[in-house]
Amino acid sequence: MSIDFKDHGKKPYVVNIEDATLQNENYRTTIWTGEKLQVTVMTIQPNDDIGLEVHHGIDQFIRIEEGDGVCVMGDSEDDLYFKQKVSDDDAVFVPADKWHNITNTGDKPLKLYTIYAGPDHVPGTVHLTHEDAKNDPNEH
Repeated sequence: MSIDFKDHGKKPYVVNIEDATLQNENYRTTIWTGEKLQVTVMTIQPNDDIGLEVHHGIDQFIRIEEGDGVCVMGDSEDDLYFKQKVSDDDAVFVPADKWHNITNTGDKPLKLYTIYAGPDHVPGTVHLTHEDAKNDPNEH
């Protein structure tokens, strides 16, 4: 089934999230933004990462649909005391205000979706590549 990769937020919406995640070829695609929740699908290329970041006041849920990686978290950029391998079907829970990153350690794209409670990106955000995300003035 073909997925309509746009932000369907603030309207009722049903999607097969696994299909959407696996079909997404962009670094980041925002598929739904509400008042208190946002969902993005991501494709992280081999040897690339999400990028070390922190979401102030926002909890985050990350589900790995396909691929292998390493997740790190900590209280500051220099104190990433939590480190764990992640792969297909793993769920990562990131508390608000925790620095975190996931690096693709495999040889194929890492496919994941993430839920922010509340929204973290501008509604409708699409980043074709990690470089696009880094150069977006609306990103941290």
